Amino acid sequence: MQKLVINKREMPYDVNEAMKLLRTNLQFCGKDKKVIMITSTLADEGKSTVSINLCRSLAQLGSRVILLDADMRKSVLADRYTKEKNLPGLSHLLSARSGLEDVLMETDMENFHMILAGRVPPNPAELLSSARMQKLIEICREEYDYVIVDCPPINLVVDAAIVAPLCDGIVMVVSSGNVPYRLAQGALDQLQATGCPVLGAVLNMVDQKNEKYYYRKGYYSKGYYQKYYGDSGSHGSRKKTGILKNLSRKK
Repeated sequence: MQKLVINKREMPYDVNEAMKLLRTNLQFCGKDKKVIMITSTLADEGKSTVSINLCRSLAQLGSRVILLDADMRKSVLADRYTKEKNLPGLSHLLSARSGLEDVLMETDMENFHMILAGRVPPNPAELLSSARMQKLIEICREEYDYVIVDCPPINLVVDAAIVAPLCDGIVMVVSSGNVPYRLAQGALDQLQATGCPVLGAVLNMVDQKNEKYYYRKGYYSKGYYQKYYGDSGSHGSRKKTGILKNLSRKK
């Protein structure tokens, strides 16, 4: 089993504390919330960074956790954590080109495994709605304490809506000051229509200059959807000093 180095740099103190808060709030949602989907409204909101740092935080607590990179259209995780090209991943598994043992990867953190997205397939939505995807979720549910599924933005493609019914809860990442209210509300409506509970929202990329709270610099996920999905035209200017602010508790 190949090993990925994801813990090369320690999370800054404030990021670590924010992830602990996110982790704690997820735990208070109940033991039945094991399979958690992470999505966003638009591209470039930092959902993949939130996903992997949440997994790191859960693993630090001793929970067995696996991250499924279901963003097969434009994943950043493979390029971020390995130099090898065309590694087998989720697209290979769901298309029956590889077995689970071929795509499951260890990390340098105990209790933390990953399945990368794999090569970009011509039919990601069909693969995610397949019986093999349902079986994978069932297997992961039995083997791990938490299954974190990183999905594409709900407002750009249908993938997240397809995966949601297989999950126990949804966390939506929202970039502070860059997503119009109506667009965020529309994304929330789409997620609620799937029947999967929306557990809360992560406010990401908070502008420190306009906030009363103190956050250290360094937690910013550079845009990675633009080349594939195109510019939505509604991002506006971005500050590179934002950080996860909070997760609203389930009502």
